[in-house]
Amino acid sequence: MSNEASELAWFKSSYSDNEGGACVEVATCADAVHVRDSKLADGPRFSTSPTTWSAFLTYASTR
Repeated sequence: MSNEASELAWFKSSYSDNEGGACVEVATCADAVHVRDSKLADGPRFSTSPTTWSAFLTYASTR
């Protein structure tokens, strides 16, 4: 991970709810997009390149 978690500004998905449903948070920086489960903020996360993240969002928006 290129940045420490405490330095990242995490944003919850607009599709997430406060009822314990599917909750995804994303943090972006110049060289990576970081993704985690908002219910497990200290838990596992993954990072990908901004180009790959953009391709994923394009794909997901057509489904």
